[in-house]
Amino acid sequence: MKLSVLIPAYNEARTIDEILRLVAAVPIEKEILVVDDGSEDGTREILKRWDGRDGVRVLLHPRNRGKGRAVRTALEAARGDVLVIQDADLEYDPAEYAVLIRPIEAGRADVVYGSRFFGSSERRVQFFWHTVGNRLLTLISNVFTNLNLTDMATCYKAFHRRVVPALDLESKRFGVDAEFTVKVARAGFRIFEVPISYFGRSQAEGKKIRLKDGFSALGALVKHSFGPRPPKASRLPAPAADAASREAATTEKSA
Repeated sequence: MKLSVLIPAYNEARTIDEILRLVAAVPIEKEILVVDDGSEDGTREILKRWDGRDGVRVLLHPRNRGKGRAVRTALEAARGDVLVIQDADLEYDPAEYAVLIRPIEAGRADVVYGSRFFGSSERRVQFFWHTVGNRLLTLISNVFTNLNLTDMATCYKAFHRRVVPALDLESKRFGVDAEFTVKVARAGFRIFEVPISYFGRSQAEGKKIRLKDGFSALGALVKHSFGPRPPKASRLPAPAADAASREAATTEKSA
């Protein structure tokens, strides 16, 4: 399976070069789609050196339109069988892609969340109230979706291409995580979680999440929980390649 790595980036000149180096080094067939969301700090100049190199394609927003819109732009250009969202900072480790996509490759899952709170092997100790906010948002999300996620707001969301038609993302900013979760839950996709490492940064180091983004996520939860229902997962046929892979695996076991 080919992987599409979707990277929304806004004013990440301090980290963009390193994160692209790390993503490019992952030994998985992939394309890397970077959407520069109107950066003004030199990020675009760095991206010019990467465009067309090591599987990187750079897409530009003329002005800042928010993380949700950047993810949608990347989705529209992606060609891979499995897609994963990667923040442009260094909070998440691309070396863990193999763990993240394994349930999808095995045919067990359609969507996989990389959880920062589900027995992760390594996690930077950070702010108490930030953790409380994340857990509270996840709890409220679970009430609306009837899921038992431990980390709704994680950046690391991997999903099979068959999921894309059910998304039709509308959120422009950080409400995109809540919208994504509601839509995959309502469509009935098989959702897994795996533990990941987390190296959270402080606001002084460039972290952009603020209290207002939590209210944005709550608004997205309400809006999309009572909006039109996305296409049901059962109506979306499994790709022929997946069916052939499963048939081959069954034949091999029988032999």
